[in-house]
Amino acid sequence: MSQHRKRTEKQARGLIAGAVVVTVAVGVGLGLWAGGDSDPAGSARSQAESPMGGRAEGSPAPSRAPSPAPSPTRSYPLSTTPRTIPAVRAHTPARGPGWRPARGLRVVVNDAGLADEGRLLAGELGLTYAGQKDDVRAGDVRLTVNGGKGANPESYRMTVRGGRVAISGPADAGVFYGTRTLKQAVHGGATAPEGVVRDEPAKPVRGFSLDIARKHFTAGWIEDRVRELGDLKFNRLQLHFSDDQAFRIESASHPEIVSAQHLTKAQVKRIVALAAQRHITVVPEIDSPGHLGAVIDAHPELQLRSAAGNVARGAVDISNPASAKIVDDLLNEYAGLFPGADWHLGGDEYRALMVSDPEATYPQLATAARKAYGAGATVEDLTTGWLNDRAATVRAHRRAPIAWNDGFFRGTSVRAADDIRVGYWTGKEIGARQPVEYLSAGRKVVNYNDKFLYYVLGQPNQFYYPTGQRIYEEWTPRVLRGTTAVPSKYDSQILGGYFAVWCDFPNAQTQDQVAAGIRMPLRATTQKLWDPGKPALTWARFKALADRLS
Repeated sequence: MSQHRKRTEKQARGLIAGAVVVTVAVGVGLGLWAGGDSDPAGSARSQAESPMGGRAEGSPAPSRAPSPAPSPTRSYPLSTTPRTIPAVRAHTPARGPGWRPARGLRVVVNDAGLADEGRLLAGELGLTYAGQKDDVRAGDVRLTVNGGKGANPESYRMTVRGGRVAISGPADAGVFYGTRTLKQAVHGGATAPEGVVRDEPAKPVRGFSLDIARKHFTAGWIEDRVRELGDLKFNRLQLHFSDDQAFRIESASHPEIVSAQHLTKAQVKRIVALAAQRHITVVPEIDSPGHLGAVIDAHPELQLRSAAGNVARGAVDISNPASAKIVDDLLNEYAGLFPGADWHLGGDEYRALMVSDPEATYPQLATAARKAYGAGATVEDLTTGWLNDRAATVRAHRRAPIAWNDGFFRGTSVRAADDIRVGYWTGKEIGARQPVEYLSAGRKVVNYNDKFLYYVLGQPNQFYYPTGQRIYEEWTPRVLRGTTAVPSKYDSQILGGYFAVWCDFPNAQTQDQVAAGIRMPLRATTQKLWDPGKPALTWARFKALADRLS
C-alpha cells in the first residue's frame, strides 16, 4: 500500500505541474514527447534464460502462435493507425508483421517500479511476467522508464517492430497508458500494427465524479468503474460522500454522523489501492459549509437558523466555532485515507447567500464577519474566510484545494486563496460570473460544465441525461459554461474536466443502469480531454469502435 501511495502522490504532483501540449501530424517527430532507444524493440541479442513468474491467476491463455518475424522474402502493407479510445495522437506507419499476444511470450521491465504495470498487462493478455531482464526474445513486450527530461510524465512511445513491442515513457504513468493502447490494439484477436505511436494527453486532469452520498454504490461497483476509467486513461475519481441525505464513509473521529449504508475504511483502501495501480487519484469531497445535512442530523446545535428561526437546510452556522472544528476533524481524519494530492472542498450553494439580504436574514453571521474582518465586512467575506480556513487545513497535509465556482464571490474584502482552483459547473447562482472572470484573475479552472457533463438521476431542474454524441461533437475543455468556448489564450489555465454523476433522485436508476447510461459519455469525455481537436472518426464510427472494444 505504501508503494501505491508513493506512486499516487508522485503522479499527482507531476500532473499538477501541467501537461506539455503538443499537436503532431502523423510521422512528425515529437520534441519533448516520450522518447526511446533508436531500436527500442530490441537488438538481435538473445539468451536461453528461463522466464520468471507466470500468468495472472485465472487469466486466459491465447492459443495463437507468436507473430512471424519479418523476412526479406515476405512483404507487408504499410500499417494503419491503431484504433483506440481515446485515439492516439500520432502514429508513424511501417511495414512489418505487427504483434499479437501468444502463450509463452514475456512482459519484461527495466525498473522494478513497473512491476504493477507489467503484471497487469501480462495477466490481461495471457503473457508471462518475467520481471527485470536485459536479454531480448522474440515476441517480448518491454516496458521502460526512460526519464525524459522536461517531457510530460503521462506521455509514452509504443514501438512495434520485428515481432516485439517496446513501450517507454518518462514516468510510469505514461508507460501505463501505453499498455492501455496495446491492450485495445490487440482486443478481440487483432494485431498491434507495426510502427511507432507517440502519444500524450492534452489535459492533466481527466476525471469522473461520483455522488455516493445521495445514493449508496457498492464497493464492487466502484471498483469496476476504476478498471473502466483506467482503460480509458482517466486519472481522477472524485467521491462526493457527504451531503444532506447521508455520510457514506466510516469515521473514527465522528462515528455518530455515519449513515447505515456506507463504505468501510477497508473498502476505501482497496478502492484507493486499485486506483493507484491504474494511476488514478481518488479525490475526496466533503462539501461545506452547505450540504452538511447528515452532520447536522447528529449535531443540531450546528444548524444555521435565520433571525425568524427558520432552518437553512444543510447549512451549518459558520459563526459557531464548533462548525469549523467538526469539519476540520473530518478533513484531518480522511487525509490519511486518501493519499492523493487533490482535495475538493465544495463551497457551493450555502443557503445563507441564497437570500436577497444575508446580513438582515442571518444577523449572527453579519456580526461574526465584522468581528473577524472589520466594520464593512459581509457574509460573503465570512464565507470566503471559511473556505480559506478549510483550504489551510488540507494544505497542511500537502493537498491542493479546489472548490465549486459559486463558492467564490466578487467584490469581497476577503479574497479566496490564490491556490484554490475553480471547479466551474454552473452559471445559475445569484450573482453568477462568466468563466472569463476567474480566468482573467489568473485562476486555474477545472471543467464540470453542467450542460454537457452532469448526469443527474431523475433529471430534475431541467437537467437531461447527457449523450456521448453531444460531448463528442460539441464540447471541448474550453466550453466551461453553456455552449460557448472561452478564448484560446486561457487554454493553459483549464486543467481538464470531470464527467459527474449526481443522485438527486437516487431510485431513478439502479447502479447497473447508471453504468450503462454513462458508458458512452465517459468515452466521449476522455476523447476530448486527451485531444480537444475535431475527432478523426464520425460519432457512428466512434460508437462502433466502443462497442467492438467492450
